[in-house]
Amino acid sequence: MRLIDRAERADLATRLLLAIVVVVLVGAATAWAVGAAVGPGLFHEHMLRTTGTAESATEHAERAFATASVLSLSLSLLAALVASAAVSIVLARRIRRSLAPLGAAAERVAAGDLTVRVEPPRVGPEFDQLAESFTAMAAELARVEQTRTQLLADLAHEMRTPVSVLAGYLEAFAEGVEAPDEETLRMLREQVERLARLSEDVALVTSAEEGRLRLELRGTDVGQVAREAVAQALARHVGSGVEVDVEAEGGLLAQADPDRIGQVLTNLLDNAVRHTPAGGRVSVRAGRDGGDVLVVVTDTGEGIAAEHLPRLFDRFYRVDAARDRRHGGSGIGLSIARAIARAHGGSLEAASPGPGQGATFTLRLPAV
Repeated sequence: MRLIDRAERADLATRLLLAIVVVVLVGAATAWAVGAAVGPGLFHEHMLRTTGTAESATEHAERAFATASVLSLSLSLLAALVASAAVSIVLARRIRRSLAPLGAAAERVAAGDLTVRVEPPRVGPEFDQLAESFTAMAAELARVEQTRTQLLADLAHEMRTPVSVLAGYLEAFAEGVEAPDEETLRMLREQVERLARLSEDVALVTSAEEGRLRLELRGTDVGQVAREAVAQALARHVGSGVEVDVEAEGGLLAQADPDRIGQVLTNLLDNAVRHTPAGGRVSVRAGRDGGDVLVVVTDTGEGIAAEHLPRLFDRFYRVDAARDRRHGGSGIGLSIARAIARAHGGSLEAASPGPGQGATFTLRLPAV
């Protein structure tokens, strides 16, 4: 049983070496068997012919030995060649049969079928790993394709409203049905700004996720960045009835782009205030956790249901689509925030006990 288990775990190089050894042993055994069976008989036959010839017994024995050796060796080598070829063909067919599903799966993926799955061929851990990696690649391609399709649909949906508004009013202006007064022009400017902001956000999150985001990294006091972000949030949300406070340790240095980190915290704070009713509270805490700098943004607002947490950072994903659109969000603010955090070698995670119990966002950056 242990030998079988070891054979199952053997890598491809070991298996090929064993196969070569098997071929050599089969050839050698076949050659010995044929030589042992044919050689003595031929030699004996020649020795019986000694009587009645002019050759001496020694000469005839030498010639009989030479003839028997050549014939027996030729037959044994031919038999060994046939046996070795047979074993090699069996082994080659075994490997080809095991790898055929992988080739067929590659053709299906090339044809656009991303649902393909490949079972491990069991001809060595390398090919088993290749099959598992291929299956994982197909699954990842399917996920990317689904995300791309969803992204295009969401982007079209986001653009439809402002484009429709602009087209409708321009047509009304052209036909003289509507006069371009100050209020109408202000509303049209807002729609244009919404389209421009959407375009900038999509370009930013794409650059960040593809590793093309330009960062001006330097030793940054993250605590000071957090205090400045809170000050800006208080100025933007005057009259919201939401209390915002900050507590930051001194000397929280990280190798970071302060403008980008400020953008992340601004997004988190705006999001927290927007989803916290009047009388609620948003807290920002900055400190150390081992070799990392943490900034934790906690609110007492609406909270997030558990089924929404895994997709919270997806592009255009909204827990409450109608409410978020009324506040002018593009739906990719959190995607941008996480992409910026990852571009710094950090992370951004979200947690919530549930609806009505607030939410917590944790920004983690490597400390200097």
